[in-house]
Amino acid sequence: MRTTILTLIAFMLVASPAFAHFGMVIPDSNVATQKTRSSNLELSFSHPFEMVGMTLEKPKQFFAVVNGKKTDLLPTLSESKVMNEKAWKTTFRFKRPGVYQFAMEPTPYWEPEEDCFIIHYTKTYVAAFGSEEDWDAPAGLPTEIIPLTRPYGLYAGSSFTGQVLRNGNPVPNAEVEYEFYNKEGFTAPTEHHITMVTKADSNGVFTITCPKAGWWGFAALTTADYTITAPSGKEKPVELGAVTWIKVEDFKK
Repeated sequence: MRTTILTLIAFMLVASPAFAHFGMVIPDSNVATQKTRSSNLELSFSHPFEMVGMTLEKPKQFFAVVNGKKTDLLPTLSESKVMNEKAWKTTFRFKRPGVYQFAMEPTPYWEPEEDCFIIHYTKTYVAAFGSEEDWDAPAGLPTEIIPLTRPYGLYAGSSFTGQVLRNGNPVPNAEVEYEFYNKEGFTAPTEHHITMVTKADSNGVFTITCPKAGWWGFAALTTADYTITAPSGKEKPVELGAVTWIKVEDFKK
């Protein structure tokens, strides 16, 4: 009997779904106006639908890209908490019109349960002062999602189309996980509704519909062509994530 119970527990552990990890760069708004000339940004690492945080050590890079110019924001970060775990925050003041990309390269995260390191190159967009220029420009990350749909000014129910790149080249048939940042505490009908999955086409292009107002994260995952030494001293594979966050809004009267 004891052997049967232990076997059942082991089976359940193996069969249980592993919730997706997401790097997160979330501003308090994805549009800056003359009245709201600054934005507070939070950087974290989490399971966003389950609202379970993980430790985010200080990133290796954090910067803004606008009109082809890159600005280092790493010195502006201060430590904070998101979902009760170590995270980072900053405030950015917009001085000129433009579509600002805020991008993070994290310190590699060792995940013993998956026996690999995780590096999620994560970005989001803020449109300042009505600008419409270069919203589809790359941020220059090793892997990233290039928006083919303007990544702001979207309603709930809108579709978002993106292209997965790695080293500037399309990633054919890339698997894209996506989740809702579940601040309101919705319950998923099944475990499959927590992290949803789609596949890109042969050109790395995918389309996802966002049914609920709020922040949505898309993560295209590939395996690096290098390894990192784990705490055990052994070389381990590296999961690379091209992560993009967008916000969709409800209609208002």
